[in-house]
Amino acid sequence: MKIITWNCNMAFRKKAAFILAYKPDLLIVPECEHPAKLKFDPDVPIPTDILWFGDNNNKGLGIFSYSGFKFKLLRNHDPELKMIIPVSVTGKECKFTLFAIWANNPTDPDGQYVEQVWKAIHHYDRKLKSKRTILAGDFNSNTIWDRKYRAGNHSNVVKYLEKKGIFSCYHLHHKQIQGKEEDPTFYLYKHKDKPYHLDYCFASSDMTENILSVEIGAHEFWTQYSDHVPVMVTFDPNWHK
Repeated sequence: MKIITWNCNMAFRKKAAFILAYKPDLLIVPECEHPAKLKFDPDVPIPTDILWFGDNNNKGLGIFSYSGFKFKLLRNHDPELKMIIPVSVTGKECKFTLFAIWANNPTDPDGQYVEQVWKAIHHYDRKLKSKRTILAGDFNSNTIWDRKYRAGNHSNVVKYLEKKGIFSCYHLHHKQIQGKEEDPTFYLYKHKDKPYHLDYCFASSDMTENILSVEIGAHEFWTQYSDHVPVMVTFDPNWHK
């Protein structure tokens, strides 16, 4: 099972073919336009299920299934936690909870980026379990921007999730330290000399034990489409057994 998150920097309909070449089973796309605008070329695979959230039809959060997974929004979804979407994902042989994330809520006086994630993991605390749980998307955060006296910072989000048995797939698989990542996922103004690691896939321990690969897209290729590169995590297809 392959999960990909990629902030497409808008106009996903024109770029879908390039990310779908990597054959995701599940695709999380921040800055994606409303499904009514998704007019794909004839040779582009059609998703088997879609969820979309946002106030701007040109720039929301899209969640796509390409392997028969079906989505259902969880009943305790809090629309005030904009762009952090709790979803029940059901396939033929497995079921898990996905939190699709684009941490971006400029109307919140408490903070629009990692503060949104901090609030969400407390609101959805009971759904955060050490089994069958994934959080993936653009967190817009990194330990390097921690505010020392603020609880809702990136390091505390990571610690909170780890206590729940949920870990960053990239950091675990590649033995990386938060804030000292060797592989950026975002390039400010697409400039290679302004790299940051902002995009993540966190997964519960039953899934991280079955990671086959974690790939970060190359700037040289993806910069023509977005200021972000994809994060691609492949799990053993029998992870749930």
